[in-house]
Amino acid sequence: MTAKLFFIITVLFATVAFVAAQGKEDIIRVDTQLVDVPIAVSSANGTPLRGLTKSNFIIYEDGKRQETVDFSTTAAPFEVALLLDTSGSARNDLLLIQRAAKSFIASLRPGDRVAIVAFNTGRDSNSAFAVSEILMGLTSDRDILGGAIDNLKTSNGTPYYDSVIQVVEKVFRDKPKDEFRGRRALVALTDGVDSTSAESFATVKEELGQIGIISFFIKVDTREYFESNLLGDCRLSIRFSQAQIRRYYKSFNPKANMEKAVDFCGLGEFERLAISKKLYEIADAEMNELAKSSGGKVFPVADLSEARNAFKSVADEIGTKYTLGYYPSNDKRDGTYRKIRVEVTGLPKGTTVRAREGYTAPVN
Repeated sequence: MTAKLFFIITVLFATVAFVAAQGKEDIIRVDTQLVDVPIAVSSANGTPLRGLTKSNFIIYEDGKRQETVDFSTTAAPFEVALLLDTSGSARNDLLLIQRAAKSFIASLRPGDRVAIVAFNTGRDSNSAFAVSEILMGLTSDRDILGGAIDNLKTSNGTPYYDSVIQVVEKVFRDKPKDEFRGRRALVALTDGVDSTSAESFATVKEELGQIGIISFFIKVDTREYFESNLLGDCRLSIRFSQAQIRRYYKSFNPKANMEKAVDFCGLGEFERLAISKKLYEIADAEMNELAKSSGGKVFPVADLSEARNAFKSVADEIGTKYTLGYYPSNDKRDGTYRKIRVEVTGLPKGTTVRAREGYTAPVN
């Protein structure tokens, strides 16, 4: 073999090895999940801090520092699924809901996109029932969104869990474009007390966590209205659904016998109030859990007349969110839960951070 031929063969082998190595690296990068972490940063007095850069943040997964490979400033746009609960006491205040929702959309930035999800009443030959509907998919057209809000209807039940699943599986079904990655939010106006859903809170929590949606809740206090219509003649009063009564008993004993729970008229007034109290406690805990784990927030309001100001606060929050992205150093696809912690550096004492708290790794 001549020296020239030996040189050519060596170069060819080296080229093939380099291409193979590059291909392997690309495959690893494609198979590794980019984790997006929405972050809110506030000063000691609660004022959102703007103008921060990637160097102001340090991110850890399970205690190990990670390399930030992507960073979005507060100016980057958001995609928002707006969920409007028109059941219960809200049926008497539909106009207030419509005005508050339109005000919220007007408070968002021109590049933000919004979808509208709400409740309605479906009917068959035997009964009426609550359903969840997507009134409008994601769009930045404010006139179209306003028209969708004008078409809000009321419902005789609260398919809250089902509606959140619709947000995950339909509104945010497709992967976001680059400018919206890690910048998707659920904004729900509700009391959080589900009555008719086929889905469960466990499913809601899992699916929201998997895609990293930030959850904001405007929590309307409807308990006084509900309980004022709960007592008295069981044939005329507001009733718990069977699902609600089962949820009450399961909160004490997951293996409890449910046969005793299906007859509303078999409940005394004291027990009705006890069930109501527990259902609202469960709803509060669930909303706080979803908000905290996602880096969102709960905004309590006494009634719907306060919803407009609460929506303005949510819009302000959305407009001051940063997003970090990193490829986990732990690239195992084992379905384990990974804890996320974000620290800030170079900022004044008393600065606070709210961020996504973790995610579940994919499984092969």
